[in-house]
Amino acid sequence: MTAWLARRIGQALLVIVAMTLVVFVGLHAIGNPADILIGEDLNQQERLEAIARLGLDRPLWQQYLAFVEGAVRGQLGRSFVYQEDAVRLILQRLPATLELAVSALVLAVVVGVPLGLYAGMKPDHWLSKLLMAGSIVGFSLPAFWVGLMLIMVFSVQLGWLPASGRGATVEVLGIGWSWLTPDGLQHLLLPALNLALFKLSLVMRLTRAGVREILPQDFVKFARAKGLPTLRVMVRHVLRNTLIPLVTVLGLELGSTIAFAVVTETIFAWPGAGKLILDSINALDRPVVVAYLIVVVTLFVTINLVVDLLYRVLDPRVRLEAAK
Repeated sequence: MTAWLARRIGQALLVIVAMTLVVFVGLHAIGNPADILIGEDLNQQERLEAIARLGLDRPLWQQYLAFVEGAVRGQLGRSFVYQEDAVRLILQRLPATLELAVSALVLAVVVGVPLGLYAGMKPDHWLSKLLMAGSIVGFSLPAFWVGLMLIMVFSVQLGWLPASGRGATVEVLGIGWSWLTPDGLQHLLLPALNLALFKLSLVMRLTRAGVREILPQDFVKFARAKGLPTLRVMVRHVLRNTLIPLVTVLGLELGSTIAFAVVTETIFAWPGAGKLILDSINALDRPVVVAYLIVVVTLFVTINLVVDLLYRVLDPRVRLEAAK
């Protein structure tokens, strides 16, 4: 177990180092941040002094080594635009993105798993066929179009839900959460639904496929032959084995949702990290971009580690293989 954990951490560090190098080279190839950040009204001497203050007067390899030296000390640089610590700037916005991503994933699981179970148990029923057709629609519709339609229907025409913002929040451990207030829940519902549509369709189809694969297995037939109730057979035997591949997909989807929630955050004016990174890319704010990607990669690695641990809980074969 210790060797496996050490190997995973080593692999994660290599991925982070490679990612920072690619980002440094890529942003340098796109353009010079000084052309965007420094005003044209400055004379040549003032311009050179501003470039030196930003650390852009040195060769790229020296800038990268300076970044690595600061990262070892836990400092990932200061934002060129906001003149704040890049990590602090991201951590101020990240809870809103995490709240939105987790809410969307919970919504997809709570709705998608029962519907997938029903569609797998009764594949020939008209409702099951309707659910599968609806899941294809959920895969096909672009998120920005769905978001605009949700705003037009529920905010503009019906006036039931707010169209933008995060609403009232309650601080817990120094972090504001909107799902703890009625106003915050109203603001959270539409963006979470927009973000969850694709994942709900994916969860539903994966659950149905898993149920159709597991139902003919001998251990399910034996459980039914023993006279166990149908609900217990579905929950204890079918659902538990269906969750094994589903956990992997959900872990990856949670990471991608956190990383790529920028479309939903932009449409609903949700004050998360996705909007921040989009503005930073447009301004070539390299410290914020690199720090954000490091945070996201760290989240991905942590989620994958949790998924592997859940595999050990759900599948005894994994525990036996690790023991060997």
